[in-house]
Amino acid sequence: MFDRDVELFLYYQDTHQPSAVVEAGVATAPSDSLMRNPVVMISLYPEFPEEVMSSMATQGEFVFVMDRSGSMSGMMRGKEAQNRIESAKDTLLLLLKSLPMGCYFNIYGFGSRFKSFFPKSVEYNQDKMDQALKEVKEMRADMGGTEILQPLKHIYSQPCIPEHPRQLFIFTDGAVGNTKEVLDLVKSHAHSHRCFSFGIGEGASTALITGLAREGSGHAQFITGSERMQPKVMESLRFALQPIVSNISVDWTLPEGVTAETVAPPIDVLFQGQRTLIYAQLKGNSLGGSEGSVTVKYNLNSQPVTNQLHFCIKPTEETGLVVHRLAARTMIRSLEQKERSSAESESLRSSIVELSVQAGVSSVHTAFIGINKDTKQTVKGPLQQRRVPTYERTSDYHYFYPPQAERREKRCYRLAPPERREKLCYRSAPPDDRMREHCNFASRRERREKLCYRSAPPADWLSFDCVDDEVETQGSEDCVAEKSVCNRLPLRKAAPELQQDLLLPLVSLQKASGCWELDAALAAVLGKTEDELTNQKPAQVDGSVWATLLALIWLYSWRKEQQVEWQFVAQKAAAWITSEKVGDLSQCVCVGNVLLGCQVTKDSLGI
Repeated sequence: MFDRDVELFLYYQDTHQPSAVVEAGVATAPSDSLMRNPVVMISLYPEFPEEVMSSMATQGEFVFVMDRSGSMSGMMRGKEAQNRIESAKDTLLLLLKSLPMGCYFNIYGFGSRFKSFFPKSVEYNQDKMDQALKEVKEMRADMGGTEILQPLKHIYSQPCIPEHPRQLFIFTDGAVGNTKEVLDLVKSHAHSHRCFSFGIGEGASTALITGLAREGSGHAQFITGSERMQPKVMESLRFALQPIVSNISVDWTLPEGVTAETVAPPIDVLFQGQRTLIYAQLKGNSLGGSEGSVTVKYNLNSQPVTNQLHFCIKPTEETGLVVHRLAARTMIRSLEQKERSSAESESLRSSIVELSVQAGVSSVHTAFIGINKDTKQTVKGPLQQRRVPTYERTSDYHYFYPPQAERREKRCYRLAPPERREKLCYRSAPPDDRMREHCNFASRRERREKLCYRSAPPADWLSFDCVDDEVETQGSEDCVAEKSVCNRLPLRKAAPELQQDLLLPLVSLQKASGCWELDAALAAVLGKTEDELTNQKPAQVDGSVWATLLALIWLYSWRKEQQVEWQFVAQKAAAWITSEKVGDLSQCVCVGNVLLGCQVTKDSLGI
């Protein structure tokens, strides 16, 4: 039986090789317009040398600037959602645990006023991390309005730390009244830092968030709808840990009589793991089967890098103008940014509207309208709202089921005999609960009750009652009529600990060095007792190495789908184990697999 939709995985061949697509224009479009001439799209997906990446492993000054205005007390979207400040606190925990030893860090909170955890950035170690985590727990959305200019001025007034590039992370859910002044300040210090910005919720200012990243040569992220904050923030941390790319240039070599006019401003940021697109309008009369080339040069950690791509400049026909519209969208966004800060807003607006109409790409000044194909008249009338029923996700594994299926499932684990009910509950439990409960040495009855409670639909958490004796059922092969069929489970409210995601509790136990300690807290997260972990410890390793190895096995087994969130936590752990020089750990991994009910290999753990 399938427990999820069919998933199709596509893998690129030669992923990091540049590629080019040349698309023909529209012969009827105005002369010299973007839609008239061919457009070339260059795709860059750089891969930096491993030796350069590893050289940056312990470098950096990380400054986290968190919005603590009153609006941060609002709720995130989705079922079981946290309020924004609580989600931000969880994110800061993950960030602090992911920082490399030897770097520097500080945390600012701002609203109508601001304050920092430390007078200046401090070196990352166990004591400073513990102190910061204690402060994070006390954070509240209690600092008034949203005024970010003063904390930024204070940060920029601090001298940069040699050999530790400054990385600024800014989180906000609102807007400011002096966006231009803020962006000008960031731009004036662009040479000394990178800025990564995060807009939380639908009320975050797009101009502010994208502008901060653009002027600070960083990356912007928006957390909207039911999206979680942690994956997007950790993606930006991955970018921040990469070496700075500078002096980027793009040079075209084309046949005589052909020129390339780049659409939108030149690129000034490159990250490994992020695709960068360059659009150029080709002009000239000799666009036959000739070949052209583009050369991208940049400095990576002060070392020159050159990428050259040869491509045929003969345009591809019948493509639906996809490349042209993508280029138009890029050009429109660039013009919109100029319009916000330019005195020539009227001429820019005219250019935006003209290009938007020609390309069929919406802008801040245009919109799509309905046209009756028969009468060629605009469709007019009041808007009508239609409600489309959906089954929303309530957590990582539980869903609201259609009523019929829900009733059938309830009857199955209420009416089946004990030995059959355990199988039903085991089958319907989430995969991680199945293994965790299967490996738990609790009594048979305790395991069955806990699984039944976890796998029940949310509505049954408050009404898991008993049915009458001598019940007969029909219509389901899994339902078995039996006298006194249920185990007299008591009425009880949903226990929060049964629904809690165990990733953050596990991460919170990690030391700054990357190791875990073998104690009762770790055992509880792993679903074991401290004695069970201690008694199974191989003789050749000490308690900390054994605990760290078990934590890695658990992460790679039960939270593989969230790897983007704990990748740096795991890297620190693997590096710490390697530094302990404990020899071959293959047997230890096998013992850990048996203990936790997992099947991971030593190589997959990075040790």
